[in-house]
Amino acid sequence: MVFFAYFCDLVGYLSRKPTWLEVSWWNLLVASVAIFFAVIFGEFEAGLAEPYTAAQTALDWHTITGWSLSAILVGITAWRGVLRRQNPGKIPVVYLGVATLLVVLVFFQMYLGDLLAWVYGLHSPFVVKAIREGTLK
Repeated sequence: MVFFAYFCDLVGYLSRKPTWLEVSWWNLLVASVAIFFAVIFGEFEAGLAEPYTAAQTALDWHTITGWSLSAILVGITAWRGVLRRQNPGKIPVVYLGVATLLVVLVFFQMYLGDLLAWVYGLHSPFVVKAIREGTLK
């Protein structure tokens, strides 16, 4: 949702069509609610995982980034709401810069999640079996 909202902001800014900015606003609003569900379910999933030493740092950063993203996303959405109320058909370049940083942070979070799943194999049956047998620590 964040990526699509960012795309809509860029298109709306460049084309000067306020309908794109409206679509972006509603996507950000829904994303601000949905991220809390994602983080909470992620916490449950992390609790079910049996992380071994090599994966622990990536898991910690993934957790910290997830909670940070929730706060940052809500803050940016609130700011976007103020901008929308002041002038619904326009957003400043500064906002696009901050939104770009948000997209970079979301990419980093995705990278960490992929690292945990594909490199460290958390929740993979083979890794879980190796941890339980004591082969992997």
